[in-house]
Amino acid sequence: MERTTFSVGTFEVNCSIACENGKALVVDPGAEATLVAAKLAKLELKPAAILLTHAHFDHIGAIPDLQRRFPGLPVFISDEDAKIVSHPFNQFPPDYPPVGELKDVRDTKTLKEFLASIGWQATVDVIETPGHTPGGVCYLFADGQSGTLFSGDTLFCCSVGRTDFPGGSMPVLKESLEKLKLLPPKTVVVPGHGCETTIERELKSNPFLQ
Repeated sequence: MERTTFSVGTFEVNCSIACENGKALVVDPGAEATLVAAKLAKLELKPAAILLTHAHFDHIGAIPDLQRRFPGLPVFISDEDAKIVSHPFNQFPPDYPPVGELKDVRDTKTLKEFLASIGWQATVDVIETPGHTPGGVCYLFADGQSGTLFSGDTLFCCSVGRTDFPGGSMPVLKESLEKLKLLPPKTVVVPGHGCETTIERELKSNPFLQ
């Protein structure tokens, strides 16, 4: 798997494009659909799906425009967080107005079947990590002892996501972090905001993982 990550929007969300054999998955396209589309064009890729770590407005803002540009583009999100997408609290005008209903929304539980149907070879595991939101997930692109984890706002470099938003819970988040602590130390962590890190580094320096 190859991967490119870049910052989008006012809240500088890390949007990633993971690709394999000409097939691309876009993780957390929070804003700037034109930039996302330009990155895809530069890589000569057409997206096969959008993967969302959670439903907060700063991670989903570019989806309607991307679905207009790429008709039939499905969106994978946990069933619990799908309920948040169009909720009144999930907006931040004028930069992030309501996105409304997303098209072709699919539960992350069906992701493996979808990837098999498009011929994706690399292993992608969905790890349920509620706490920042009720249905937050992380995506683990496994590669032996040095895979890549798209952690959304569950785990940051030396920190974790907020739990004071509606549906957040620090005790629940701590349970989710226990799952991530078990991943191979060399796993690269691509968080929803900020710099990349590794599980090994976080085990040593992140107070929330102690």
